[in-house]
Amino acid sequence: MSRYFDDLETRSADQRAASQATALSAQVARAQALPGYGGSLSGTDAGAIASVADLAKLPVLRKSALVAAQGESYPFGGLTTRPATGFAHIFQSPGPIYEPGDTAHDWWRMGRFLNACGIGQGDIVQNCFGYHLTPAGMIFESGARAVGAAVLPAGTGQTELQARASHDVGVTAYAGTPDYLKVILDKADAMGLPLKITKAAVGGGALFPSLRREYADRGIKCLQCYATADLGNIAYESDAMEGMIVDENVIVEIVRPGTGIPVAPGEVGEVVVTTLNPDYPLIRFATGDLSAVLAGESPCGRTNMRIKGWMGRADQTTKIKGMFVRPEQVAALVAKHDEISKARVIADRDGEMDVMTVQIEAEGGSEDIYIQSVIDTLKLKGRIEVVAKGSLPNDGKVIDDQRVYE
Repeated sequence: MSRYFDDLETRSADQRAASQATALSAQVARAQALPGYGGSLSGTDAGAIASVADLAKLPVLRKSALVAAQGESYPFGGLTTRPATGFAHIFQSPGPIYEPGDTAHDWWRMGRFLNACGIGQGDIVQNCFGYHLTPAGMIFESGARAVGAAVLPAGTGQTELQARASHDVGVTAYAGTPDYLKVILDKADAMGLPLKITKAAVGGGALFPSLRREYADRGIKCLQCYATADLGNIAYESDAMEGMIVDENVIVEIVRPGTGIPVAPGEVGEVVVTTLNPDYPLIRFATGDLSAVLAGESPCGRTNMRIKGWMGRADQTTKIKGMFVRPEQVAALVAKHDEISKARVIADRDGEMDVMTVQIEAEGGSEDIYIQSVIDTLKLKGRIEVVAKGSLPNDGKVIDDQRVYE
């Protein structure tokens, strides 16, 4: 099999930017014609949206808006370019949220990841992602077809049967959550069934270093991807295992949580994704996940942007003194003052009372000059601390709840 899925993975930055410019303008034009966007893109010149920087001019699409749109127009909320009957599958995820699916070549873009795992023709993949209602099972099966591998559609549960089937069929690769492979391996050991699994493509949960080492000790190379039911594959590991490489058919931005404002390179923020899939043009879809851009290119030779992987959740909304404080309010505080580079709200307790402290990164200035701005934007009074630029942690937090509820 080829080391790379296609030539797109190793193209130059200029080639990628030129290709994305054309595809992005066309995708925004498609989205403008869809009723699900409710006119939010109507004032945009699609031809002027030709780069990642241009995307910042557009609103962010949040999952709550997706649920609301679908509630008004089932099943897809007017956000697809084909009717429901034009797709091969309709899935349901918690929310409920309905997602389209199709059998066109690598529709979910998972083949690129499986190829990076070394999975291809001659492999039999035991696919332990769910096939019931949710799309994960079909997402990985689509990727297996794209690389020419056979699939054992195992789904979840019935571990003894899974171990037996893996042995009898001669499974060589696993797809599923990181921890379930160990369950199958241990069950096979207990049953005295030698297995031939040497490759694992995992997602949907944390792959702890100790677990990866255990698989390596068993002769299994385990790599992980970052994918969602709405977007399909977003980014994936290669054998270099240095960050996750962004897929060639999505555009990823890292923004200040609760806003659409891009953060500085390397800073932790919320992952916002624009798909280039013409069937389902999600523009600036907010995942709610935190990550950061990893500088440079992967040693494996793939040249696209890398991210550090999943680093937590972006929704840090917290109730203080009976009032909700949201990340977008903290962003509004920063926007009111040019000299502020970053701010963080800390929620704590003093006896039985909530206490709010607002830490502000700024070039000098007194706490007193920010008192009214804090009241106006956060709707609460609190302590204010002006700190030196660069002193707040780069962890994506804008609201830090330090209260102990035990």
